[in-house]
Amino acid sequence: MKTIDSQQTTHGTEEQSSQALTYVSYLRLEDLLRLQVPKSPGPEHDELLFIVIHQVYELWFKVLLHEFDYLKTHFQNKDNPHIEHTANRILKILKTVVAQIDVLETMTPLEFNAFRGLLGSSSGFQSIQFREIEFLLGHKRSAILRHYPADFPGRDRLEQRFYAPGLWDAFLHYLHQNGYPVPESLLNRDVTQPLEPSEELQRILIDVYRQNPSVQNVCELLLDIDEGLQEWRYRHVKMVERTIGSKPGTGGSTGARYLATTLKPVFPDLWAIRSSL
Repeated sequence: MKTIDSQQTTHGTEEQSSQALTYVSYLRLEDLLRLQVPKSPGPEHDELLFIVIHQVYELWFKVLLHEFDYLKTHFQNKDNPHIEHTANRILKILKTVVAQIDVLETMTPLEFNAFRGLLGSSSGFQSIQFREIEFLLGHKRSAILRHYPADFPGRDRLEQRFYAPGLWDAFLHYLHQNGYPVPESLLNRDVTQPLEPSEELQRILIDVYRQNPSVQNVCELLLDIDEGLQEWRYRHVKMVERTIGSKPGTGGSTGARYLATTLKPVFPDLWAIRSSL
């Protein structure tokens, strides 16, 4: 009986060992490495780079959304140390996604055009997660939703972001919790509308900068995030100009010309007060 128990125990241990978590299984690497499927015959050498770069962008967008939501929670809790820590992590990620453009720019126009025609109507314009980031940062346009049919993957998430308060709304309530007289019209604004500058809020922010170093630092981190996003947009515009010139985008947009119109701040009040400090 002891022998049988011993054998069963040994067998059980071996079975558990064979199912032990590994680097490969934890990261699901076999699944991950099968996701790069070029469309070009051959395939063209640079198509793998193109696919990987954009898949990695989507992974970073997923992390950014995760961190922005976390930052909103810290604003609600008036938790300055974690606000600063999370904001700094977001800034590091933004620097990383900007740096990836350096890699993408090693691909020449001829190398890209060798497979560009096979991309059909697919375009970065269709990135649901980047639209989620825009909505979360207050850059909301109801017209954007019309580009994504009800059955488009992720459309439900984008719609939730459209109707939910964004990061700036959480920041306004954070200011209110810190004793600043943020107008009710801003605290209870229609969150489906894009952010608009407010002279009344700007006067409050000027007071913050002059009297409250801790909250001022939070404001500067938000400005850094805004600037980081604009840096990514600018580098994206120049990369597209460098690669396809003035050609239209694969998704039907005007390409670089359209992207240039997106180079604007998401937190206009933080920029407006600079000349008054």
